[in-house]
Amino acid sequence: MKLPPAPRIDLLEPAVMLATVLQWLVLASLTGLAVGAGTSLFLHTLFFATGHAQAMPLWAYWLLLPLAGLANGLLMGHMRRRLAASGLKDSIFAAVHEQDGRMPWKTLWIKPVAAIITLASGGSAGKEGPCSHLGASLGAVIGQVFRLNADLRRRIVACGVSAGFASVFGTPIAGALYGVEMLIIGRIRHDFLFPALIAGVTSYQVSKALGIPYDQYAVDVLPVFSESLFLRTILVGMLCGLVARVFVDLIYAVRNACQRLQARWNVWPPLMPLAGGLTLALLVSVAIPTDYLGLSLPLMDRALAGEAMPYTGFLWKTLLVAVTLGSGFYGGIVTPQFVIGAVAGNAFAHLFGISPALGAAVGLVSVVAAASNTPLAAILMGVELFGGAVGTLYAAGAAIAAYLIIGHRSVYPDQRLGHAKSSWMRVRTDIPVGQEKTHLSYGLLKGWRQWRARKERSEADARRQTGDGWAPDGGNRNDAQP
Repeated sequence: MKLPPAPRIDLLEPAVMLATVLQWLVLASLTGLAVGAGTSLFLHTLFFATGHAQAMPLWAYWLLLPLAGLANGLLMGHMRRRLAASGLKDSIFAAVHEQDGRMPWKTLWIKPVAAIITLASGGSAGKEGPCSHLGASLGAVIGQVFRLNADLRRRIVACGVSAGFASVFGTPIAGALYGVEMLIIGRIRHDFLFPALIAGVTSYQVSKALGIPYDQYAVDVLPVFSESLFLRTILVGMLCGLVARVFVDLIYAVRNACQRLQARWNVWPPLMPLAGGLTLALLVSVAIPTDYLGLSLPLMDRALAGEAMPYTGFLWKTLLVAVTLGSGFYGGIVTPQFVIGAVAGNAFAHLFGISPALGAAVGLVSVVAAASNTPLAAILMGVELFGGAVGTLYAAGAAIAAYLIIGHRSVYPDQRLGHAKSSWMRVRTDIPVGQEKTHLSYGLLKGWRQWRARKERSEADARRQTGDGWAPDGGNRNDAQP
């Protein structure tokens, strides 16, 4: 009997893998250091600027919000002109998928400044957008300084994004995965994971050393796993998936309406966010509490502590975020998902016999998983934020259910489609989600048509048997002569 040949001992591959690990330990650590320092500077400035925003009287919003809108419009218009001159897009997705890891670093300062103006005036948005943008831009600069090739530049930009998320939320593992998972729906680049993790952990440690505070939340849950509770948290996750869909659709609806109005009446672009600021001031003066302006993190804290939240709370926050970002203000999009998810989960929890605190925790994770299409990062984020108390199984079931319920929608219109979320749907891969429409699969369409044909034949047979309807030769039986 002939034995199979012994495996060839090849020392080249282990040596290359060792060099790869050492390479990313250096490059990703350097990226994490730069991003951690830049993010910390931004966050300290933001904390100083927004320290008194919640205590402002109503009349101050009528003054500050329109002025902030005008300033945002002028800043973003300046950025667009600079981008047109550079020939590059100022987008994380474009940098990774289209521009070989290049970003226009000369506009790096504009979005952080615009975000500080937005949040300091009371605009409803998040703080992570500028941090991920800073991370991607600094990663692109490091890639150019070290003359890295296109593939390495793409990875280091993703490292920067991961470092930005890890630093702003204090979740190094989830932040690292979020920066990779957000790039393509249904597909994760595993070769990005190690450098993203190193950059995320480094950035988090730098920010913590520079005095950025991070919170953890204690959520009381049943100590023993319960299948009944697991199923009920999935139901909460499904409702939160619908909430995320409302959130995404309303942002796009307001943005499209503003663009149509601007094009129809040839409005000077900075006037659109100015009008958005007036609309925000009107909304909080007439109907919506001022708690829903700005970051709204105290509102999320109260929801996670178990304080009862109104059913309409998530709609109020969604509407304010849609007007803020849709009219032309700049800000992050993930922090609002935290608040909306916590408020919605808290409000819906009693419908399923779940404690409001657990409902808020599950809702937070679910809306992030659905709206950003990042279920794995959302699950890890729940574990890191809540110290594991929320229960990984409860968070996982709800998050994945919400991720499926929202369908092929995303808060990031440039996010790519890697796979359809259902075997009954078909999509073109590697197309931005904002440009691609999903379709029923061929097999489902064929089955549907066959079912309709059988139904029509059975209805025709039933009419012939009862003597009602049209005769086979085309005449009406009821009109025939005896």
